Amino acid sequence: MFTGIVEELGTVQALHRTRLRIGASLVLQGSALGASIAVNGCCLTLVDQGPDWWEADVSEETYSRTNLGAMQLGDPVNLERPMALGERLGGHIVLGHVDAVGTIVSPAPALTVRIPRDLMRYIVEKGSVTVDGISLTAFHLGDDTFDVAVIPHTVDVTTLGHRLAGDIVNIEIDVMAKHVERLVNHD
Repeated sequence: MFTGIVEELGTVQALHRTRLRIGASLVLQGSALGASIAVNGCCLTLVDQGPDWWEADVSEETYSRTNLGAMQLGDPVNLERPMALGERLGGHIVLGHVDAVGTIVSPAPALTVRIPRDLMRYIVEKGSVTVDGISLTAFHLGDDTFDVAVIPHTVDVTTLGHRLAGDIVNIEIDVMAKHVERLVNHD
């Protein structure tokens, strides 16, 4: 599990059909073969590493359901190691399982994101949503959009400072909302 608090802005160094290389340093501290690291909110497994890079195997399924398939060499990516038991939970509970991709309608700092309509039922005013692995608070909910007021620090240390209108972002809905729906609708 993750918190949605980005630790480092990494860089795409190599893209292969089934493997991705990310330039990084902080997230490699304490990480070894088999470790999980979230890339733009997508949980990937470290399978090889050097002093300032790491690699993950990426399936075609993952490429097709996330924005990882649209990445180019040199693109910045949000990186986060999993939370450790007993540490503060600074954002919200994030699984690293992307529910959908959304589209930026208006870039940060007054961020507006469009997502599939069927996911809007999980977003509540002043509730948590993860955009590219960043724990954010949604407000001003539309039929298929939500707004986020992004503070300058978040713009500076995440991909949101690089995103433009029309860019796609990974969306993870708050897992608690999905569990509540499942419990309420279970026959």
